Amino acid sequence: MAIRNHIRRLRKEQGWTQADLAQLVHVSRQTIISLEKGSYVPSLELAMDLAAIFKLPIETIFEKEV
Repeated sequence: MAIRNHIRRLRKEQGWTQADLAQLVHVSRQTIISLEKGSYVPSLELAMDLAAIFKLPIETIFEKEV
């Protein structure tokens, strides 16, 4: 089972760089890169921070692949 996310698309829609988003949620740019590649599943705290930044429910940003 994997978790798919829409972070890259959402970030680009806002006109933010990976560094911009990283700064907003207090993580490294490398963390954002790993999230966008799908090689990292965030903590609940980070997922909630991302949801708050994008003003979207967590379920809109992250999906469980079946």
